Amino acid sequence: MSTPDRTASGNDRKYRPDFGLSSASAARVYDALLGGKDNFEADRNAAEVIEAHLPHSRAAAALNRAALIRGVRYMARVAGVDQFLDIGCGLPTMKNTHDAAQEVIPDARVIYVDNDPMVLSHGRALLADNKTTTVITADLRDPTYILGHPGVSAFLDFDRPIGLLVVGMLMHLHDSEKPNEILAELVRPMCPGSHLFITTWLDTGHPAQHALSRACLEALGTGWLRSLDEVYDHFLGMELVPPGVEYLSRWYPEDPDGPAVMPFEEFEPYHWTLMAGIARTSSGAGD
Repeated sequence: MSTPDRTASGNDRKYRPDFGLSSASAARVYDALLGGKDNFEADRNAAEVIEAHLPHSRAAAALNRAALIRGVRYMARVAGVDQFLDIGCGLPTMKNTHDAAQEVIPDARVIYVDNDPMVLSHGRALLADNKTTTVITADLRDPTYILGHPGVSAFLDFDRPIGLLVVGMLMHLHDSEKPNEILAELVRPMCPGSHLFITTWLDTGHPAQHALSRACLEALGTGWLRSLDEVYDHFLGMELVPPGVEYLSRWYPEDPDGPAVMPFEEFEPYHWTLMAGIARTSSGAGD
C-alpha cells in the first residue's frame, strides 16, 4: 500500500476549523481531566463542573485511558491486529493508541479521527516523523465520510483485520442519532478477524452514573446513559472477547500481565461509571 500525502489527507474541507474558544469540547475537557495543557478556560470550567458532580472524575478519565492501552495491546499482541482506526481519539495527553500498538508491532498503522481541529493540529505536530500514523478531521456521526476519506482508504487495507476504536464516544450520541447504525456502517466493510473496541457509560441505577450524566449534559450538552442491554447492543451481536463487557477496573482482555480484578466491595463511586468490551467480527458483521 502507498502512504498517502499526510498534508492532503488532513485537508478536510467538510470540517472547517472552529476552535470554539468560548465553548467546551469533549476532546479538550477530557484533556483537562487528564491533566493536559491543550485546553481553554471553557474546557477547564467544564471539567470543574464534572468534578463537582462526580468527585474523582479525573481518576475515571485516567481509568478510561488505561483501558484504551490494554485494549490496543490485546488486539496487537494476542489478536495480531496491525492496523487501527481510532475515532474520537482526543488530544495526545498521555500514551495513546499508536504508542501501545507500535510497542508490540513497530510498523502498525494507526489513523486517528476527531472533529476537533486542535486534535488535527497537535496530532500532526506530534506525529510528523511517524510515517505509519496519521490524523484526519471527521465526525463519528458521518461514517460514510470517514470510510470514503482518501486518508483512510489509502492507509488501511480492508482485506486484512482492522481494530476499530470508539472509546469514550457513544455516550455523546443521542438515541435519535442511531449510534448502532453508525457502528454497523463502520464495521460492515471490515473483514473477519477485525475487532470493535468500545468504552462507554452505563445505567444500572447507581447514583454516580446519573451524577456524571447530569454533569456532562450541563457542561457539554451531551452525555447520555444506556442500560447494560443497550451497551451489549453496541457490539452488534458479534463475539465478545473474554471477559466480555465489564467495568474498567475489572476488564483485562486475556491479559496475562493484568493485575487481579478489583472486587466490587472496593469500588469507589467513579468505578461504576464506565465499562469496556472488545468484539470480533465475522462474515456478515454489521449486517
